[in-house]
Amino acid sequence: MLDVFSSGMMSVWLEMAGVDRDRFNATTRQFWEGGLSEVLWLDRPDPVAEAIVEEYLNRLARRGLSSQVQGVWIQGGPFALAGNVGETPLPAASITKVATSLAALQTWTPDYQFETLVAATGPVENGVLRGDLVIVGGDNPFFVWEEAFTLGNALNQMGIRQVAGNLAIAGNFSMNYESDPQVAGNFLRQALDSSQWTAEAEDQYARLASGLPKPQVEIAGSVTATAPPQNLPPLIRHKSLPLAEIIKQMNIYSNNPMSEMLAQSVGGAVVVRQKAAAAAGVPVEEIRLINGSGLGHENQISPRAATAMFAALDRYLRDTDLTVADLFPVSGRDLGTLEFRNIPKSSAVKTGSLFDVSALAGALPTRDRGVVWFAIINRGTGLDGLRDEQDWLLQQLVNQWGTPEILPVALQTHIDGRRPALGDPRRIEIIDN
Repeated sequence: MLDVFSSGMMSVWLEMAGVDRDRFNATTRQFWEGGLSEVLWLDRPDPVAEAIVEEYLNRLARRGLSSQVQGVWIQGGPFALAGNVGETPLPAASITKVATSLAALQTWTPDYQFETLVAATGPVENGVLRGDLVIVGGDNPFFVWEEAFTLGNALNQMGIRQVAGNLAIAGNFSMNYESDPQVAGNFLRQALDSSQWTAEAEDQYARLASGLPKPQVEIAGSVTATAPPQNLPPLIRHKSLPLAEIIKQMNIYSNNPMSEMLAQSVGGAVVVRQKAAAAAGVPVEEIRLINGSGLGHENQISPRAATAMFAALDRYLRDTDLTVADLFPVSGRDLGTLEFRNIPKSSAVKTGSLFDVSALAGALPTRDRGVVWFAIINRGTGLDGLRDEQDWLLQQLVNQWGTPEILPVALQTHIDGRRPALGDPRRIEIIDN
């Protein structure tokens, strides 16, 4: 982990700000070593940032929007540069997914893979499984058509082309973002038998460039829900994409079912809230959650907390080969929720929207200030206009602080979110019993 407390850059920051370096080091080291429950923010307003935020609020006021419900927090290093109602929890929409992402990475490692097991209740005779095909879910929130195609091919490799019994769904299994056992099971039943594919399944297969065969596993019985089997050895172990790649896809498209399933796997909204607040070093009162996706005005996060959660992810990832740009959409690179935005290039951000909420938080690369962490949470209608104003604010900051010639290490990408390796047969293990 980078020791910013002894680095020359930190010394320069402290000297310029007129901060007692010894006091800063002692207090901040306590936080990094787990001795404090809250981050030490140094209130060192930047006139440039303050002027831009003031003009931003004036622009919103001309739209008839009160500054009392427009949250802003801008931070460079340990210094809070500018803000407005920054410590007040506001409906944050899908900024909630930042908390879910942080809580997930407090629970598992970035390379963690969820496992789905496949078992059978009878023998295989002449290509027919004389029993039920049992699917034991293991919380994978990103099991989609392509993953099921690969699973079907693995069954074919084992000589299974027909199941005389039922397709039994056990554990926490979801497919195509549907967690109801009957719905998810019916999707899987279709996926395993290419003669039953819908137009949607055909389209997803056509997107694969791997030459994956079309599976042929006919289920004669019904889709049923069952308890996880006891003493039934698995035939196949399917591993999900690594957690970091799942989080990236979840955030690029702001996928609500994925984030809710991930939050439930962590322990639910209460646990997500606690883990996120502790990791970010903010008072838990600044994060109020009823789910892990952000649906509902009851999900409220302060701009300061949103910024702190991004910074906490940055700290966590320094011991890995990943950055926050590997977890969130990057402007100028990823589409999804950023497709029609004018956010400065190479910023790693998370958007959020409800019918009267528009939010944006993340990391902005600058020449003079390095990585600037920010959060903007707006209340008001006319979401396209609010998004334009958010983009304007960030562009003004870059106009003042410049664009870096070399992208900071903290925002370099290693995961290509445009090409997730869905349907990769290398994540399938056929177990020799």
